[in-house]
Amino acid sequence: MNTEESKFQYLNRCPVCGGKRIHLFRERTFDIETLKAEQIRITDNEYGKTWDLFRCRTCSHVFANPAPRQDFIQSLYQNTEDPLYDEEERGRKKNFMRILKRLDRIHPRKGSLFDVGAATGILLNCARQRGWTVSGIEASRWAVKTAKGKYGLDLYTGSFESARLPENRFTAVTLIDFIEHTGQPFNAVKKAHRLLIRDGTLCLVTPDLNSLAAKVSGSRWWHYRPGHLAYFTRESLDHLLTRAGFSILKVRKYSWTFSAHYIISRKPGLHFLLKNSRMASFWKRIPLKLALRDSLEVYAKKKQ
Repeated sequence: MNTEESKFQYLNRCPVCGGKRIHLFRERTFDIETLKAEQIRITDNEYGKTWDLFRCRTCSHVFANPAPRQDFIQSLYQNTEDPLYDEEERGRKKNFMRILKRLDRIHPRKGSLFDVGAATGILLNCARQRGWTVSGIEASRWAVKTAKGKYGLDLYTGSFESARLPENRFTAVTLIDFIEHTGQPFNAVKKAHRLLIRDGTLCLVTPDLNSLAAKVSGSRWWHYRPGHLAYFTRESLDHLLTRAGFSILKVRKYSWTFSAHYIISRKPGLHFLLKNSRMASFWKRIPLKLALRDSLEVYAKKKQ
């Protein structure tokens, strides 16, 4: 077996609907053979870099093909460190609180919440403060250690798709900016279905390939990044969730809140604004809400 065969896998079916009518959508723009952990951090700025992307004519799903094998991509994520993610705690709390308030309305009595791709535990800590019993899983060993030290959270470590987790246990499962990072989206959502209790709720957030921002930005769209292996539309999400045993309750457009410092750091031409610690500290105190309307926020109920 050569290196490429051991690290990547070619697909002849859509990983969402199983359809065979797939075609090349966009050619790769980076060297997948040299992919490194720092290229797939949550806060990477490798915008415009994509795998060879194929599109399904049946459900409109777009996916990396070839895609990294699960053990290869897992080996990268477990070694990923991302301190900048945690530095944006204030803005990320605002993002997550909007989601938690909506889940509170669906489940007023709270219950247990499981977060997939929990990072350093910011969402879980917020949920716990609101009365939820919390648990989650994260691939990065650095993030798991940070969540333990900062919030006292004991997260599962490893790949969600292959981890042994308690089934029929959780009131809510959250997949916030997770599903685009896996080459096995149906397996991931089906597993979330198994974790949920009867009438439990899945909350999923992912980039929207049909958004105006995606169409206007073209190849420069900020969601085209090495860490993203899957791109969804409302149509492909409908296929995915229905096939996995969910009924959709609500679909919204997601917004982010970041500090001005974070936005400036993404743009090399603006780095002069961060030339000293005093200026950097000033920009960190200014929150900016980005209502780009280019991600979907979906709430779905587990069917019997």
